[in-house]
Amino acid sequence: MAKVRTQNVSRVCQGDILRDVEHIEYVHERNGIIEVSKVVFPLVVVLTQDCDLEQDYRVRWSRQKTNSDDKKLFSVLVAPLYNVEHMYSGEHLTDLGLKMQTINKNKSPGENLRKNETPRYHYLTFPDDMQIVPSVIDFKHYFSVNITYLKRLKAEQFVCKIAELYREDISQRFASFLSRVGLP
Repeated sequence: MAKVRTQNVSRVCQGDILRDVEHIEYVHERNGIIEVSKVVFPLVVVLTQDCDLEQDYRVRWSRQKTNSDDKKLFSVLVAPLYNVEHMYSGEHLTDLGLKMQTINKNKSPGENLRKNETPRYHYLTFPDDMQIVPSVIDFKHYFSVNITYLKRLKAEQFVCKIAELYREDISQRFASFLSRVGLP
């Protein structure tokens, strides 16, 4: 079970879980008409390293004078949290018209997922007082979000923050998944 903190601080932090985060899938203009496809994820977790987020905050919002903007971030990496039951059935992205692979929860694939032995996924459970069902991060589904948008959103959409030890585990597993040797 992941330890969480419910106290909200003003800056975006690694391990923050936020509600209703928008992802712009694409923008298309044709004959003066602009089409924007937007996906709203019910829950996301912030993956960007906390030291980078803290430095960005100091330079951007704390009135600390600097000679350069090299500590500012353009965006923050986040990943959706999916309901584990929806993951088992492969239906966690049906709203996007996608049918995903099923995972047998009663056999090795489901057990490996819950033990965090499947490199692509990270399984999380939350304390009973948190109204978040057991969830999974799919490391293939990360995306970036504008830092200013995320900070503004955090004021109203903050759910909780994963405690440092647990967020570091997620960070290490995410980095390991991204750095794997890709085989055909």
